[in-house]
Amino acid sequence: MRYYMFGESTLVIESRPPVSLAVQQRIWGLAQQLVHEPGVAEVIPGMNNLTIRLQAIPLSQQEAVSQLKAWWQAAESFIPASKNIDISVIYGKAAGPDLSSLAETVGLTPKQVVEAHSAERYTVFFIGFQPGFPYLSGLSPHLACPRHKTPRLSVPAGSVGIAGSQTGIYPLTSPGGWQIIGQTSSLLFDETREAPFLLHPGDTVRFIPHKDGLC
Repeated sequence: MRYYMFGESTLVIESRPPVSLAVQQRIWGLAQQLVHEPGVAEVIPGMNNLTIRLQAIPLSQQEAVSQLKAWWQAAESFIPASKNIDISVIYGKAAGPDLSSLAETVGLTPKQVVEAHSAERYTVFFIGFQPGFPYLSGLSPHLACPRHKTPRLSVPAGSVGIAGSQTGIYPLTSPGGWQIIGQTSSLLFDETREAPFLLHPGDTVRFIPHKDGLC
């Protein structure tokens, strides 16, 4: 683990690759604990990392980092209540403009990419970037592919993409640099619902190829 200050009043703890569900469960546990810790203003879980914003600038950065280490060493795993969600995806064609180029980059056929992407059950590690945007762990290493060097100005809502070793879904139309391989009609964010987010940390997701796309 790495422990460090980011600016004057923010602490960061992060795990070195590869990403681990066991580490993420401890991240969730520590986040739950620190929400009630005196002097902590905000706790932000990420992908095998945790950012902690303090209410005041610590008198000693060294002591603050030592406290962070102590918190981590005492942290217990937390497994949130979760659900299993199947999400239908139209792969390729206009819905997945990057499927063919990604397949060429990773040395597979487009059909093999779809088979590999839909074969896994992914875990939601955290929600970020947009309201309801799930960062999913569990992508086959054979599908890992960098983001676009130049992001698109507009990625449609429901786009399913790959960036590095992660896969995710755009809840809203926005600029973005992920490799888009498909699209879903599932609403990941709906402010009119009692629970606006479809997915939450700890949920698992399986992608089901739709007959209108490559399957």
